[in-house]
Amino acid sequence: MVRAEGVRKRFGKLEVLKGIDLTVERGQVCCLLGPSGSGKSTFLRCINHLEKVDGGKLTVGGELVGYRQHGTRLHELREREVAERRRNIGMVFQRFNLFPHMTALENVTEAPLKVAKTSRSEAREQAHHLLERVGLGDRAHTYPSQLSGGQQQRVAIARALAMKPQLMLFDEPTSALDPELVGDVLDVMRQLAADGMTMVVVTHEIGFAREVGDTAVFMDNGVVVEAGDPRTVLVAPEQERTRTFLSKVL
Repeated sequence: MVRAEGVRKRFGKLEVLKGIDLTVERGQVCCLLGPSGSGKSTFLRCINHLEKVDGGKLTVGGELVGYRQHGTRLHELREREVAERRRNIGMVFQRFNLFPHMTALENVTEAPLKVAKTSRSEAREQAHHLLERVGLGDRAHTYPSQLSGGQQQRVAIARALAMKPQLMLFDEPTSALDPELVGDVLDVMRQLAADGMTMVVVTHEIGFAREVGDTAVFMDNGVVVEAGDPRTVLVAPEQERTRTFLSKVL
């Protein structure tokens, strides 16, 4: 589903990604771990066409991210083409990013109505089903300001699922939540994983990564330091830098 080969990303003189090699198979959960500034969120944004790759090769579902290839030459995608490819990728941000003037139901129906041109009745039926799926069937007509942080994040997950993505990206989805609200969001993510959704998750939830992840990837300073089975990487890491990080967060 996701294949990165020597992916590089630079902001001015700062090289944030320094040659990322990573593969995520369909149905797998890949958890990206590491300190702040290691490049995890930037890599996620590259997968979702929110940042252009400056070097290497990145594909999602076999299609190049940000470019199309004609023979041996690469051409940048037009904005319309970027939007079309992004439809297959759902993304959940740290800060929810819900529309404050819309109810939970309206937040979930907006993209199917405006982007996918789904009929209003079908979009509403699907939205009700998705809100039920994330445990918020009784909050459909509630505005974000009337919801807890955990509830808002679950609405954000339902909104991402409304476009029927092939891949879900999570950028530290629980880091802005009070500790007692984290569990409900992680439970929804566990269910998605059990249902076979391909997921790339930037997280500091080591327990979730160990329990649900198929692959744990430890990044630092723009490179992959260590990757493999979470029960190996997180319990008996080979690299000293990984051991140092884990000793501070466990």
